[in-house]
Amino acid sequence: MNENKMRFDSLLTETARRGIENVMKELDGLGFYTAPASTRFHGNYPGGLLEHSLNVYSEAILIRETQLRLNPELESKLPSNSIAIAALLHDVCKAEIYQPERKSRKNATGQWESYDGYGVDYSAFPIGHGEKSVIRLLRWGLEMTDDEIMAIRWHMSGFDLAFQSPESRNCYHAASGKCPLLVVLRAADDLASHILEM
Repeated sequence: MNENKMRFDSLLTETARRGIENVMKELDGLGFYTAPASTRFHGNYPGGLLEHSLNVYSEAILIRETQLRLNPELESKLPSNSIAIAALLHDVCKAEIYQPERKSRKNATGQWESYDGYGVDYSAFPIGHGEKSVIRLLRWGLEMTDDEIMAIRWHMSGFDLAFQSPESRNCYHAASGKCPLLVVLRAADDLASHILEM
């Protein structure tokens, strides 16, 4: 975990973005570096959220490199520091929502057994997923581009839209059409969580 934290902090520091030092301090205070990425899917162990964020970054960098080889004109829309900001910070909203708890399940013989797992508690700041990450980062003083804000806000795509209004769906589609960073982040998140981490 220490090695992952050092890499994460180094990548963020390299962006030279105003407010990034305070973001790292706030993440540490929230428990970001030791939090799981989910309750029972990818990264459901201490440090899983940090590992997932680094995996999304690695996937996003690979996608960026491929896209720039195919279409060099995209470079201005996919700057490497924006890849780092969006990929590494897309899930800061998860830092304090997963709480350790004892759970029960049936084992292979059909007997109930207890095990250590995670429950979900949204009560600290129940504002949503991507929007919570954006709001926190802005409150912590991070200077963000419009593309970074759109990418983080909408990275959950359809999973975030199930109960939302037509207006929200229209905003999502408009953001996807004008923000290649959003498309890269969404793909990198899917690759990391559904292939790399399974």
